[in-house]
Amino acid sequence: MSQRFYIETLGCPKNQVDSDKLIGTLLADGMRPTQDIGAADLVVVNTCAFIDEARKESIDTILAIDQQRAHESRLVVTGCMAERYGDELAEALPEVDLVAGFGVPVQQVLAPTTGGKKLIPVTSAPLPELDLLNLPRPKSTSPWAYVKIAEGCDRSCGFCAIPSFRGPQRSRDVSQILTEVDQLEAREIVLVAQDLASYGKDRPAELGAGSIVPLVQAVAERADWVRLLYLYPSDLSDELIDAICATGLPYFDLSLQHVSKPLLRRMRRWGDGDRFLNRIHDIRGREPGAAFRSNFIVGYPGETEADHDLLLQFVDDAQLDWCGFFAYSAEEGTHAYTLDGAVDKALMHERLAELRQLQDNITASRGDDMIGRTVTVLVDQPGIARSVREAPEIDGVVHVGHDLPVGQFAEVEIIDAFGPDLVAVGGSIDDGDED
Repeated sequence: MSQRFYIETLGCPKNQVDSDKLIGTLLADGMRPTQDIGAADLVVVNTCAFIDEARKESIDTILAIDQQRAHESRLVVTGCMAERYGDELAEALPEVDLVAGFGVPVQQVLAPTTGGKKLIPVTSAPLPELDLLNLPRPKSTSPWAYVKIAEGCDRSCGFCAIPSFRGPQRSRDVSQILTEVDQLEAREIVLVAQDLASYGKDRPAELGAGSIVPLVQAVAERADWVRLLYLYPSDLSDELIDAICATGLPYFDLSLQHVSKPLLRRMRRWGDGDRFLNRIHDIRGREPGAAFRSNFIVGYPGETEADHDLLLQFVDDAQLDWCGFFAYSAEEGTHAYTLDGAVDKALMHERLAELRQLQDNITASRGDDMIGRTVTVLVDQPGIARSVREAPEIDGVVHVGHDLPVGQFAEVEIIDAFGPDLVAVGGSIDDGDED
């Protein structure tokens, strides 16, 4: 009888892609998936280590799963936390059978341990050329799928430790990406990477300068919708904007982080509020129906009340569809960890609350503006769909009739809005082209 596996994935969409690659390999090795932790022979926790809250969630999840798994099963911890804190994690968690970094061959994950816990060294091993990216992957179980097009990052943002354990940027071959897109058979492909718009810059001779644009165009020939997540603003060229709009899905996820120029320089980031606002207005001029998302860090060392006021004004002026606001997390080994000007936690949370309240009102208003419109939606599950303006898992949804078939596009009329979500009626089947 074949062995069974269970995988718990924490963190961002990029981690989900890594888990999918591991699933594909385990299936190819003859194992069977199960949703019952207690019935699994192999239990894998794919961890996140981006900020302190994510690390706490990872530890809590590992301990909770250890209580649920069968005594004879094998518990493996992988992902960012395993790579960044491998030795410490192995020492602190005797419950875990194996702590595995990104470069560990799957055969070692599957191999039984002898004499107790086994640690695969993660700090001394060189980073693999493309990590898990080119392992086999099963067909998507939903109408949409993430596709990671590169690993690592060449930037040195002051708050981010990712380059220290994910390594420099390593772009995938176009042919490998397109093969994966074909194999997934998803109606919507969501392209992800640590620094998406920099795709190909590490391999200009092979992939060509600005190669994210032809890649987007090639993926758009294979999928009904193509969505891009995590765009660094300085790389949002006119050519890329036009390519995104031409796909019929004008959704712009801009990694802004703040708008105060002095604070952005302390973050080792490009730009300022005026540049960002001008770019957003420019995109709306080309495509009035464009949707926007961004994220901002609150309480970065040195953030003044004037900086906070600039951010509040920007949020009000920009009228973005979606925004995430996150408290600064001091990460050892980053530039920001050495900076003075720490912001009091109570003040940080006051600023967060003020920004979130403002954005909640804007998001509600943007939703109200949709009432009465007819839009194309992709049905993700019975009664739940998304339009161009909603990215999977991070934005709101469109509530539709349960009679609409999953995996199909439909034309619906928006009749109500509540919170981040919309309510629609109707549902004539559509071929996937947005009006």
